Amino acid sequence: MGTVPLHVSFVLPVLNEAEGIVVALNELQGWRDQGHEVIVVDGGSSDATRDLAEPLCDQLVSAPRGRANQMNTGAALAGGEVLVFLHADSRLPLDALPQLQQFVDSPAAWGRFDVRLSGESLIFRVIGWFMNQRSRITGIATGDQAMFARRVIFQEVGGFEALPLMEDIALSRRLLALSRPYCIHSRVTTDSRRWERQGVLKTILLMWQLRWRYWRGEDPLKLAQVYYPDARTKSE
Repeated sequence: MGTVPLHVSFVLPVLNEAEGIVVALNELQGWRDQGHEVIVVDGGSSDATRDLAEPLCDQLVSAPRGRANQMNTGAALAGGEVLVFLHADSRLPLDALPQLQQFVDSPAAWGRFDVRLSGESLIFRVIGWFMNQRSRITGIATGDQAMFARRVIFQEVGGFEALPLMEDIALSRRLLALSRPYCIHSRVTTDSRRWERQGVLKTILLMWQLRWRYWRGEDPLKLAQVYYPDARTKSE
């Protein structure tokens, strides 16, 4: 298959990310210099996120709070043939551009990167390894893995479901009907703050419990109330 020119639209859902948004967007300026697009979708930040993000992105828009709503809003405005959904606390690997080019030249409809948690403890390497292996076996990707898809395919399956939680898993299940995910072994580095703050074992058990309850058909709204026991103040 011949090489198809790569045009990427990055969609970043944000909420009160003033502390790290400049670093996150600075990481993408080289992509913008090469003609790719960065869209920041704010879910109603009460801090300086919008002011800090505006000069560092191509489009800054607002959407109802919730990653699914925010990412769908950004995707609807995107001009790139490939959509990359990137969390504000995640950093792409240095070889992301040639890796995404290989994806475009493949028959796959969608994909994701491997993930690495930022903490230095060995336990974070182990967790990342299991996350990647689980994803490779099941074909299910999570938002921490910087999911990507061909824009026409994303539109064809209807985008993210308007769920307060598990929107990434729900999308993976629909995309699996079209193709297995294109798995990029280079690793996205994702902030381990959630694990460190809540405790590693507690976080692992909580996430597995929530996924199990979701697979059994429990309402994602109830699961979100467990995952976000307090008023949500940051997109994390």
